[in-house]
Amino acid sequence: MKKLLITGVTVFLIVCVSIGQNLKQITIDQDISGVQPMTGIVLWPTNSKINTDVISLEYSYMSYAEVVVAKDTYDWIVVEELLDEIASRNHQAVLRFRFSYPGKTTTVPQYIKDLSDYEETQGISEGNTTWFPDWTHEELQRCILDFYEKFAANYDQDPRLAFVQTGFGLWAEYHIYDGPFVLGETFPSMEYQEEFFNKMASVFVSTTWSISIDAAGAAYSPFETKSELKDINFGLFDDSFMHKDHANYNESSWNFFDRNRYQWAPAGGEFSYYSTYDQQSVLIPDTGAYGESFESAVERFHMSYILGNDQTQYQSIERIAEASRYMGYKFKINSFKSGEGHSVVEVENVGVAPFYSDAFVTVNGVRASESLKLLLPGHTIVCNVAAGSNDPVLTIESDQILETQTISYYGTENTPYAYEPSEVLGVNELLDSNYSISMDSGRIKLTAKQGFFKEVYVYTLHGKIVFKENEIESKSFFSFKLNSPEGLCILMTNLGNMKLYTN
Repeated sequence: MKKLLITGVTVFLIVCVSIGQNLKQITIDQDISGVQPMTGIVLWPTNSKINTDVISLEYSYMSYAEVVVAKDTYDWIVVEELLDEIASRNHQAVLRFRFSYPGKTTTVPQYIKDLSDYEETQGISEGNTTWFPDWTHEELQRCILDFYEKFAANYDQDPRLAFVQTGFGLWAEYHIYDGPFVLGETFPSMEYQEEFFNKMASVFVSTTWSISIDAAGAAYSPFETKSELKDINFGLFDDSFMHKDHANYNESSWNFFDRNRYQWAPAGGEFSYYSTYDQQSVLIPDTGAYGESFESAVERFHMSYILGNDQTQYQSIERIAEASRYMGYKFKINSFKSGEGHSVVEVENVGVAPFYSDAFVTVNGVRASESLKLLLPGHTIVCNVAAGSNDPVLTIESDQILETQTISYYGTENTPYAYEPSEVLGVNELLDSNYSISMDSGRIKLTAKQGFFKEVYVYTLHGKIVFKENEIESKSFFSFKLNSPEGLCILMTNLGNMKLYTN
């Protein structure tokens, strides 16, 4: 048996060497100049500047009542027309079905509202008379589970649809912070929510679905008592991203659901509407609204997309395009070897998040056997393709994007897009007064003037992470040795950010 095993390995090595000798190194000169599919700033279909290629996604609320026209009877025309309209602009859709909205009646299907024992709650929310569903009613509960089963059957693999958002409460954002919140009455019971999450997990296979980070609240959801529900493959959206106090409630909610969740499910959200200033200032380069740049926040939370409909009022199209390009995945071809009938391609993700659908390196129209799905930032994969030539054509293909969309990549000869800081600081100069930094025997030492270190990341200007530590037990000082090429890096901590020289 041992002799046979050695013989088998020897034959395998001979085959590999034979293939390798026939492969030619191919160089590619190609940059990523546009916004990638399924990433970036998101606008509403009604935005006057919607006909633009600086976005790839459009967002819309949806009504259950417009689709469920009678018991077990569905009319998908409103969904079809919207998806077609969005796709006609070479964009994909992010859809969120909601029940309650301040100042409006619910979108509960009319046949349920007509039932004699169905009784909604009327209250004041955001200063407006608002209606809330009757979650005691079994037909409403059954109907919504059936709705998502039918919705997934129709649209789970539809390339017009990028992401689905769902939830309960105001705006489907998992809270009724202003209005009549009664668990099991105006808001679904814990038991029903558990059933709902399991249903969603069973019916959506290709399209990712997300819930609000507000679902971390124990008053609203069962995740605190049923922690196993957090293992379900849902993404998160943050509807007040980068507001003034984001580091408190919002960030703790992200932490509750595991900051590594981006590795298998998308992180998205919306710029804060707490104040007009939030909207006006969030994309100011380098500083944002409250001292952290948008690019820095995107890296920390690994954001793939963010609703920013009002940004067209405050920012140039060029700045929106720049911000959009910084989000999500970016593929870099590190090596491309090709010969007759075979190619080997090494791909690196130099973005801030994975691609959440199957995507394949394709040579001369033939796809690789390996998928780029969930390739993490800073990680590489070697793809084997049963096609090649001396003059091959390499593309990246996915069935989850529109036929008119293209996944671009950095070629072998190209440097990935990097966020350039507006100022360069020496190792002893401070960008943030919360801590100081010094060099000690070749190690970088951080000392907190207030607060504690909990996370430390260092990125090169190419966006590649060269040091990370996110399980620090609240230390007032922290030191580490940076094994990195000499040059400028961006140091990021939970207390603030700094640019530093590594030489």
